[in-house]
Amino acid sequence: MAPDDLLIVEDDAGFRQQLAQSLARRGYAVRVADSVAEGIGAVRASPPRYAVIDLRLGDGNGLDVVAALHAGRPEAKAVILTGYGNIATAVAAVKLGAVDYLAKPADVDEIIAALTNEAPQPPPAPAQPMSPDRVRWEHIQRVLAACGQNISEAARQLGLHRRSLQRMLRKRPPRQ
Repeated sequence: MAPDDLLIVEDDAGFRQQLAQSLARRGYAVRVADSVAEGIGAVRASPPRYAVIDLRLGDGNGLDVVAALHAGRPEAKAVILTGYGNIATAVAAVKLGAVDYLAKPADVDEIIAALTNEAPQPPPAPAQPMSPDRVRWEHIQRVLAACGQNISEAARQLGLHRRSLQRMLRKRPPRQ
């Protein structure tokens, strides 16, 4: 049986290499790309069965690679890795066809489980609901994503001054 082909699109060279080696040891035929353009090129050349894609890459958004992957091979499974997680991008990733959305640093076993749908039970519901500040932060992130990260347009839709929105976005997200 031929090994499953897997594409890693990650701009952090050290993490990319370590992940590629770990997945290759587990029997995957691994290809790597370090940008959105290179990832889309690899997908167009030969769409892989699996993909592990960083959300924020130097030349754009990893969700563009997910869209190209599912255009070329609809049954392909993609996992998004990110250090900048929020609900808006997680929802967008799933709508584009990603099977999971994992926070960095993700364990290789977690990635494989997500790709092969062998993930354990879903996490339990939080003990406490989100704080009003967190709900507001998530809403701002959804509007910003819907506006294509255009701060001026998002500020207009939120009824805020552009500079006020920029100040809010520079702060850390509120805890649950």
